Amino acid sequence: MKARLAGAGFHQVRIEDDPLKAADMIQAEEVFDIALIDMTMPEMDGLQLLDVVKNNSPRTECIIVTAVNDVRVAVQCLRKGAYDYLVKPISEEDLVFSLKRTLEKRRLLDILDIEKSKDMPVLSHPGAFQAIITRSPAMMRLLKEAELHAGSDVPILITGESGTGKELLARAIHTVSPRSRYPFMPVNMAAVNTGLFEAEFFGHTRGAFTGAEKERAGYLKHANHGTLFLDEIGNLPPEMQGKLLRVLQDGEYTPLGSNISQKVDVRFVTATNENLELLISGKNFRKDLYYRIKGGWLHLPPLKERSEDIPLLVDRFLDECGSGGIRCPMEEEALGILRQYNYPGNIRELKSIIQSAVNLAQGGIITTAMFPAPLRDIQPIVPSASEEDSDAVLSLPEYEKAYILKVYRRLHQNKSRTSHLLGIGMNTLRRKLKSYGVS
Repeated sequence: MKARLAGAGFHQVRIEDDPLKAADMIQAEEVFDIALIDMTMPEMDGLQLLDVVKNNSPRTECIIVTAVNDVRVAVQCLRKGAYDYLVKPISEEDLVFSLKRTLEKRRLLDILDIEKSKDMPVLSHPGAFQAIITRSPAMMRLLKEAELHAGSDVPILITGESGTGKELLARAIHTVSPRSRYPFMPVNMAAVNTGLFEAEFFGHTRGAFTGAEKERAGYLKHANHGTLFLDEIGNLPPEMQGKLLRVLQDGEYTPLGSNISQKVDVRFVTATNENLELLISGKNFRKDLYYRIKGGWLHLPPLKERSEDIPLLVDRFLDECGSGGIRCPMEEEALGILRQYNYPGNIRELKSIIQSAVNLAQGGIITTAMFPAPLRDIQPIVPSASEEDSDAVLSLPEYEKAYILKVYRRLHQNKSRTSHLLGIGMNTLRRKLKSYGVS
């Protein structure tokens, strides 16, 4: 059994043929994702061991294995908390399917725990995500969800505006997945020639076009056993969507110029900045393909919604953009303006701004004069000398009102920018402004 499981990719397996020892391990608080329990054993039967597991380690999922196909026993096992009930003889395919489905349930429960918890989640593989700079609680929860999804083979859809780091996240998912030893192949669907899509994606046999060209492997074959990252999936032509759907459903494809289908083992991660549901309503994207690629859904927030990350990103880009090991310092006022900007181009735009400013500074101090015109027009929000020196003591509601109104006016009464900078919801801002007599 252990050898069969290892061959199917399950390498962390503990075998115990004495149920009493297994019960002792559980009661000693050893942690297991799944317990595969035989029904008939000496000293303790499967139902008794199931009770021990569920009473001491309720998050351990249990699969009961038995030679008796008895509906009453199966119902009893499920009522006691077993997730599945398998009747011997069990094919390797059925066993692996049950284990993967059980692990997926565990991951979904873990994701729900992340959403409910107020604590900052801790990554098990932080090194894989080090390219994604953040201290935002929302982003940390997203990265933990990505890490949990990475352990399975479910297709993942990453959404978010352009420049938010969708490919970085896809690469991190591949790095912590069981497929990390195999290729990660990114494909920008917006850059794929529609006329040559099949040849590039599925490959072609010798002579498929003119009779002279060589046989060529496509993206699918190159990514076999690894991860295929399809960026801008919303740009996939409708006539090609059905062919991609077949690969997702059956794991099969047919090279151009051949009538023999081939098997492929690929994990799909897709990304888009389009609203796919809007494309579906306009008949430009297949609904069945949408639900197939959305096995796990991760939405990257725009940079304006994670302003606490801007100083961290600025610090990283100043290090990266410096030449000869020389890092340009930045004025506090300039950093304040960077925190107030909306960044329609997101992280990619911030990096471009820093690179340009470093070029202009020539090793000196970066000032606001080195920023593009849209940033130079922003008035920095800094406490005035009179405010710092004032002996007047305001109540907390009065201080909050004064500060909100000050930010609102400095940002030219732009409610969207004000709410993002203050870190409050738009409805909350509107309600407070109304209570202050400001529309």
